[in-house]
Amino acid sequence: MSGYVDRFWQSSDGLRLHARDYAAAPGPARLPVFCLHGLTRNARDFGMLAPHLAGLGRRVLAIDVRGRGLSDWARPETYQLPFYAEDVARLAEALGIGAAIFIGTSMGGLITMELAGRSPALIRSAIINDVGPRLSDRGLARIAGYVGKSAPVATWGEAADHLRALNADALPHYGPEDWRLMAERMYREIGGRLLADYDPAIALPFTSKPLVTDPQQRWADLAGARPILLLRGDRSDLLDPDAAEEMVAGRPDATLASVANVGHAPMLDEPDALDAIGCFLDRQP
Repeated sequence: MSGYVDRFWQSSDGLRLHARDYAAAPGPARLPVFCLHGLTRNARDFGMLAPHLAGLGRRVLAIDVRGRGLSDWARPETYQLPFYAEDVARLAEALGIGAAIFIGTSMGGLITMELAGRSPALIRSAIINDVGPRLSDRGLARIAGYVGKSAPVATWGEAADHLRALNADALPHYGPEDWRLMAERMYREIGGRLLADYDPAIALPFTSKPLVTDPQQRWADLAGARPILLLRGDRSDLLDPDAAEEMVAGRPDATLASVANVGHAPMLDEPDALDAIGCFLDRQP
């Protein structure tokens, strides 16, 4: 099962935003899943996971966060977590969804944390992928070094080579076809050129403002009241092992799972990730 419907909704500041809506396979009603991508990514990152989860009987909404994919570009000052969280809440309201499971990769995990403080009833449980309230300066510096700086390229091979140069340490098992498929997820052809599929201005708040206001409180808002699965790539340079352990310590409803031989961030198609996600979702309504 791989089909989806394109859904569009409007933000409070008038943007046209996009999500892929994957219908659940027939069966007993189960909570839907919202999938939120990382900083420079888009809904296509969930092109394998979303249909897999839909086949297990869950409706899946994979969102293009404002400034990415098919969602409108925005004023640079709105590329921040409170605006992203409000956009997600407005989609849920438009679709009549009052409670869901959230899967957030990197920035998507931070959006989920922000949303827990804003709309706590919406999040029944959450899977947080390789991010948390305490992030490594090393990983943040690496991301700041490339976000918003991707030059146009002429061929898919060049796009794949660029992504390999940026991500080879995080994905050492990737071969040429894997990099090509990643390029197809992350680039868009416009006017005969291939461009990274996001507004370069997303870099401005990222490099000039704190990512999260009161991050420990945001984590407490999320993890203090609901089941949590925390995934960490065992090569991650953004979420250190001790930071991940701190996140689940003393929280009986929080589980930490490692994804082998992957850095920041797991793609969620790895066997370790799929096994952990499957076990977690089996315990959710």
